[in-house]
Amino acid sequence: MTTQDATQTTQPRLATQIAQLWPPQGEWTEADYFALPDTNRIIELSEGVLIMPPHPTDTHQRIVGALYRYIHAFVETHNLGTVRFAPLPVRLWVGKIREPDILFVSHAHADRIDEQAYGPPDLVVEVLSPGTWRADRGEKFLEYARAGVAEYWLVDPEARTIEVFVLEEGTYALLGKFNPGEAARSKVLAGFEVMVEEVFE
Repeated sequence: MTTQDATQTTQPRLATQIAQLWPPQGEWTEADYFALPDTNRIIELSEGVLIMPPHPTDTHQRIVGALYRYIHAFVETHNLGTVRFAPLPVRLWVGKIREPDILFVSHAHADRIDEQAYGPPDLVVEVLSPGTWRADRGEKFLEYARAGVAEYWLVDPEARTIEVFVLEEGTYALLGKFNPGEAARSKVLAGFEVMVEEVFE
């Protein structure tokens, strides 16, 4: 073993040393979160834990792109507010930061838009994937409701369905589960419809 090899085995690697500069899981604060270097990766903060979902697939991104274009065109045409897509931090409440696939904020809630992070949107879209569907149907379903997000879309590429939930007395009620051949519609974006098959094609 050379002197260099011996040194490498007794000293921590650089990546490990850098990681030690950050808090352990469970102790992350918003200040720590926003001090992270810029990245195109989606990173969320929940209960002091840093969450990094798997990289999105081509199918996921294709569906997000298609649905974003439809929603954005409708919102722009009717001058309703702002539409954005991930990565973009959304602070649901202090210490709870998510990054929805697509979000809409109405002009009435323009004060929720900030350069660093948005407040709770009026409408959120999550496209399900094998690595995220449990969180999208579980924790996020409850969190978005608690934060007052008025409408939540769950888009399922495998089932080729779009489920639209609307907030009623603090919990989500199913507005509709839409299949190919049907038009998914919104309550928050009154008059907006999109053919399901056009989202998945």
